[in-house]
Amino acid sequence: MLEYILCIILFAVGLYGVVVKKNLVKIIISFGILDYAVNLFFILLGYKRDGIAPIMVKGQDQAQFVARAVDPLPQALVLTSIVIGLGITILMVAIGIRLYDKYGTFDVMKMRKLKG
Repeated sequence: MLEYILCIILFAVGLYGVVVKKNLVKIIISFGILDYAVNLFFILLGYKRDGIAPIMVKGQDQAQFVARAVDPLPQALVLTSIVIGLGITILMVAIGIRLYDKYGTFDVMKMRKLKG
């Protein structure tokens, strides 16, 4: 239960940074923290204490296998989420660099005032 609470706290820290911060670099880092919190939550959903890999071998008791096997779906979702999150982060960094070239600052409020 403590792991879920820490995951929610990590999500709240990332959400706070995305909503409140005015520096574009801090917003991008906060988005990364938010992404890691979601990935951690998916991993926690698929975790099973003393779990075994979902590969059944000959002669293994099926009832015991089903009870101890770990669900591989959250792991696959996290792998997909990591790749998508990396692509989004790269896109945000590229847009941030272009905005810095145009406005000369990473401050969102100053960019809004310049409007050029």
